Amino acid sequence: MRETLGGSTVVAADYFRSYSVVGLLALVGVLFIAVAFGAGRLLRPVVPTPEKLLTYECGVDPVGEGWAHTQVRYYVYAFLYVIFAVDSIFLFPWATVFAAPGYGATTLVEMFVFLGFLAVGLLYAYKKGVLAWT
Repeated sequence: MRETLGGSTVVAADYFRSYSVVGLLALVGVLFIAVAFGAGRLLRPVVPTPEKLLTYECGVDPVGEGWAHTQVRYYVYAFLYVIFAVDSIFLFPWATVFAAPGYGATTLVEMFVFLGFLAVGLLYAYKKGVLAWT
């Protein structure tokens, strides 16, 4: 017979029982992955040839050195895309909050401040010549 102090032992047992289910599922998942990788290692043929050990890149044989020059402007375009994608993600919830009663003026001012920061960033990128495709 357990001695309880106001049912705290029962509550603690239920609390840890729910975590034990999560732990058991995590263990089963890890074991499943380990068995799958182990079976793959045991069943696959191991026949190393020079062609298999050669570096592979998009079906093209590697020629020359491994270092290549990359244009930085492509990273800048990707960065600008991410900025404006985040902007569009913020605009949709803003539109739903703006439609709710009592939030109109405050939400409108906050969004124009946000859009102002983005406009300043876009103006800076334009002045630096980042948006000119050369």
